[in-house]
Amino acid sequence: MNFSATQITGNQAEELAKDYLQRQGLRLIKRQYRTPLGEIDLIMQDQHTLVFVEVRFRETDEFGTPEETITPAKQRRLIRTALLYQQTHPFTDDLLARFDVIAILGNQPNLKITWIPDAFGVQ
Repeated sequence: MNFSATQITGNQAEELAKDYLQRQGLRLIKRQYRTPLGEIDLIMQDQHTLVFVEVRFRETDEFGTPEETITPAKQRRLIRTALLYQQTHPFTDDLLARFDVIAILGNQPNLKITWIPDAFGVQ
């Protein structure tokens, strides 16, 4: 996917992540699931697993990689939001769940996409 500007926005990063994961065989269920508890960028399904995806983008890694920006507090918000999603969507009852991270570094045309499956879990 090409964007006219060199700068990648949050929505564009999510679109890149979605496309990347779909090419890996995952199926999109929901994009930008928002609640008062928090937001999940992408909810996807990988066979019998519900995958909650956090997308992080940085132009450079001068001050750390994109995935390093996911704090323990952010992880807790994601977990609470994912639990709410599961409670309100009965079709998820028979699915396992995991939290993945897609880290995007750089700008067009030199993007590096890193997929970290099962990046963190419920403590």
